[in-house]
Amino acid sequence: MSSTGGSQEGGTDEIGTQQGEASGRAGLAEGSAPTGQAEARGEGNPPSGQQGEGEGSEKAEPAQLQGEAGGRKKPVVVIVVGMAGSGKTTLMQRLYAHMHGSNIAHYLINLDPAVPSVPYLANIDIRDTVNYKNVMKEYGLGPNGAILTSLNLFTTKIDEVITLVERRADTLDYVFIDTPGQIEIFTWSASGAIITEAFASTFPTAVCFVVDTPRAANPGTFISSMLYACGILYKTRLPLLLAFNKTDVARHDFAVEWMHDFEAFQAAVDRDPSYSASLSRSLCLALDEFYSNLHAVGVSAVTGGGIKEFFAAVESARKEYMEGYRVELEQMRAEKAKKEAERQSAEMTRFRADSVGEKDELARRTGKMKLDEGADVDDEDEDLVEDEMEEDSEEGEDDY
Repeated sequence: MSSTGGSQEGGTDEIGTQQGEASGRAGLAEGSAPTGQAEARGEGNPPSGQQGEGEGSEKAEPAQLQGEAGGRKKPVVVIVVGMAGSGKTTLMQRLYAHMHGSNIAHYLINLDPAVPSVPYLANIDIRDTVNYKNVMKEYGLGPNGAILTSLNLFTTKIDEVITLVERRADTLDYVFIDTPGQIEIFTWSASGAIITEAFASTFPTAVCFVVDTPRAANPGTFISSMLYACGILYKTRLPLLLAFNKTDVARHDFAVEWMHDFEAFQAAVDRDPSYSASLSRSLCLALDEFYSNLHAVGVSAVTGGGIKEFFAAVESARKEYMEGYRVELEQMRAEKAKKEAERQSAEMTRFRADSVGEKDELARRTGKMKLDEGADVDDEDEDLVEDEMEEDSEEGEDDY
């Protein structure tokens, strides 16, 4: 898997020296690593109809990622999740087109094993490692079970994925991860948690929850989406970015108003005659604190509207990660190191005590052996004296 950067020389794009074969998918039995069948992908032109915004305009400045000592910071990892049909993959295509056209170095990872094709150039693709259809046949699973099993198999190679990204970290601004359409397969599975924590412990990481704006116009659907986003926030403890997609169809202003004005949401709920309206009203009050910790932005994966605001929100999420999650992570690591040092010290104390006890026991046994040897020598001397006395007595009798 080669990486895709957005750099250009002499006004031309760098084209990868090799093109991957789409048919080269690794089988399960081979247990191939992500590097085994990965395509050697170079940077190409964006797909037709998805050219970067502002073709003849001034190029957008890449993210400034200067470190404290003047060095380059690590890239921001954005894990894109959302309900099926919310437009995650289409948004990934738009982000790719924008970064390619704006000369922003990027790295794209596809974790959906069941998608027939992706409309962007993925640097790492789960389909190069696990064959989704073979999983269904070999384990006798349905579609969702096969996706989950494929993700579990891929997770066994996550250390190699992290290594590949780390090799390019000094030249990258962003890493985007496209997840399976069935949101619960990634967000509530062990493999999803492992992948999220692996990236979060290595790079600044944020979660982008894509919301279908037209559907969210219903108060019940809106509150359900917010509850799901709340669960993701408190499960991962990572900065959460709400991307209200499809703003070309319906503006997201109503959603922002509902998040910050309870009375406006209550007025919308009152127009809903269903029995769930009172529940939605109560939940909105409970989520008031949750809304204060969110970065919300409206985007259109089709027209490219709101993409610049999206990247500004990502940078805000980076800052939140460094001030919150990273500090907590360092504290946990320090606490773990302290406990490990205490454990080693206690074990060393026990070892030394056992060593002293063994030495004392050895000395005691050695002294006893010497005493026993001395007693044996005394007995031999007494026997020798008695023999000599008997011999002298016999000689005296002979002389007489």
